[in-house]
Amino acid sequence: MSDLRPPAVKSIRLSPAKTTLNILFQDGFEAVLSAELLRVESPSAEVQGHGADQKKIILGKKDITITAIEPVGHYAVRLTFDDGHDTGIYSWALFYDYGKKSDEMMAAYHEAAKTATL
Repeated sequence: MSDLRPPAVKSIRLSPAKTTLNILFQDGFEAVLSAELLRVESPSAEVQGHGADQKKIILGKKDITITAIEPVGHYAVRLTFDDGHDTGIYSWALFYDYGKKSDEMMAAYHEAAKTATL
């Protein structure tokens, strides 16, 4: 995305099974993001660390669900997952980026998970 500011969000919908989040942007792009991706790529320091080499591989989240969505200002939401994780702030820009790259991100995650241990 060339502009640092994504289009405005029109709607956010959580699937009935609470396993997929759909974010529709004003430009018509719809990010369809699995709860698994959102949990293992949480923007929290717990997952991302405080530097590029500190990111953790979070395993065992294939069946995770989103239990709550809380607005953070007019630019983000905090997601709560059924494992209790709730420290990530997901901005509209992050959702837009993840939506554009979700297939690549999940492939990279599954590759990294092959060599990681619980």
